[in-house]
Amino acid sequence: MSHPHPELGTPPQLPKNGLRVTPLGGLGEIGRNMTVFEFGGRLLIVDCGVLFPEEEQPGIDLILPDFSSIRDRLDDIEGIVLTHGHEDHIGGVPFLLREKPDIPLIGSKLTLALIEAKLQEHRIRPYTLEVAEGDRERLGPFDCEFVAVNHSIPDALAVAIRTPAGMAVATGDFKMDQLPLDGRLTDLHAFARLSEEGIDLLLSDSTNAEVPGFVPPERDISNVLRTVFANADKRIIVASFASHVHRIQQILDAAHEYGRRVAFVGRSMVRNMGIARDLGYLKVPAGLVVDVKTLDDLPDDEVVLVCTGSQGEPMAALSRMANRDHQIRIVPGDTVILASSLIPGNENAVYRVINGLTRWGANVVHKGNAKVHVSGHASAGELLYFYNICKPKNLMPVHGEWRHLRANAELGALTGVPKNHIVIAEDGVVVDLVDGTARIVGKVQAGYVYVDGLSVGDVTESSLKDRRILGDEGIISVYVVVDSSSGKITSGPHIQARGSGIEDSAFTPVVAKIEEALNRSAQDGVVEPHQLQQLIRRSVGKWVSDTYRRRPMILPVVVEV
Repeated sequence: MSHPHPELGTPPQLPKNGLRVTPLGGLGEIGRNMTVFEFGGRLLIVDCGVLFPEEEQPGIDLILPDFSSIRDRLDDIEGIVLTHGHEDHIGGVPFLLREKPDIPLIGSKLTLALIEAKLQEHRIRPYTLEVAEGDRERLGPFDCEFVAVNHSIPDALAVAIRTPAGMAVATGDFKMDQLPLDGRLTDLHAFARLSEEGIDLLLSDSTNAEVPGFVPPERDISNVLRTVFANADKRIIVASFASHVHRIQQILDAAHEYGRRVAFVGRSMVRNMGIARDLGYLKVPAGLVVDVKTLDDLPDDEVVLVCTGSQGEPMAALSRMANRDHQIRIVPGDTVILASSLIPGNENAVYRVINGLTRWGANVVHKGNAKVHVSGHASAGELLYFYNICKPKNLMPVHGEWRHLRANAELGALTGVPKNHIVIAEDGVVVDLVDGTARIVGKVQAGYVYVDGLSVGDVTESSLKDRRILGDEGIISVYVVVDSSSGKITSGPHIQARGSGIEDSAFTPVVAKIEEALNRSAQDGVVEPHQLQQLIRRSVGKWVSDTYRRRPMILPVVVEV
């Protein structure tokens, strides 16, 4: 098993009959999935998703893949193949199309409908090519065949990419539910047929590679939901991903059975479920779904609210309900169902929401105390089964944190893939498939690109470090007016502290230290404002550290008169 090395340099020129694979996101993390395939000077992108921020990234809305390695080659892109409609696979598309709006998007009917609705908000009208399982399309030198896979959203596809260098198969996210709600199975017959032809490189979903056995069928959840609905005396509030059509269908079925009306809460939930209903993926009995404004006219035991926020997102509807910052007020006796699994890194945020809801008297049903969610990703048993069918010559685990990638690699080795043909890479690591062997050959830039409001890429790691310091330690500002010629103090120092836990009156001892330092610098002829600011920062910083063992941000302001 090969793995990247910190000293990897710029990749060499791609050999004439080689296929280059560069993951720009999704390896070493859950989300931000994006992979670039290159052959004969042309590029094909598979997925372009986002990653949602964690607590150590304050103020950040989204995290994008880094497009810098392909920014000068946008004209070489044949298209973006979208495997399915989850945000971690399509959420970055609007930001890439801002740079070149006419890059074609290729995907299934539902996937394209979801991304088109998203792009409408960005005022982008994309070029699209709708495909379905069994279809085969030539995109420049890439001969793409699309294969049905089962996931937690309808219409998911894997893609087999044929080139003269060999065939690469990207699974996207998948599992092997043998009793899917929509009857659409992962097409193992198609994968077996591709295996007979020869899969030279398999890029396989790793998210559940550490979980033994097989994922339970989605159908198992229906009975649990019925039990929850049967025992609920007041309102039922369900939090789910805004694209989890299968789960929402189960909620609608249970609501219909128990005589409740359903209202969708949140823009993305309303939009996506409207699309799914219009395209026939969501079956909605007449009169079941109502506008949220009409709920006040219904008894509590006839109400179901479906909203976002299952991952504890601060601005999502459920989090705001937990914080008493939403028009819908949680009252004792309400039942809240978190119909999703925990994405790694979100645990604290989710439990904070659960505690907030419980505080207001809600009965919270979640994966930890009831079977209200099954994963959309293949577990170890399914992956072993899958590899024995596909028999890949080379395996590249994708979509997962490091522990998931390594566990997936071990599964591949158990099924007979030679260890020197299993490539464990990370974002930005370049893998070339040449003469039937996949090898790491270099690395390109693939860091985090932060979206903060309307700003894209302006927030740096240094900015985030400053934000963390502000959040953890607070800020101390020092205002001094000095004579421009002599450098002597004419006013100040005036000191104010915010968030540091130190009262302004406590700074009296440090004022004398600042005055002494500035007077000494004036005698030495130092009058340049930046140098004086650094002097103040050192004086205040040392005093605060010695006195309080704290390291707040210190903002000195020197004004010349």
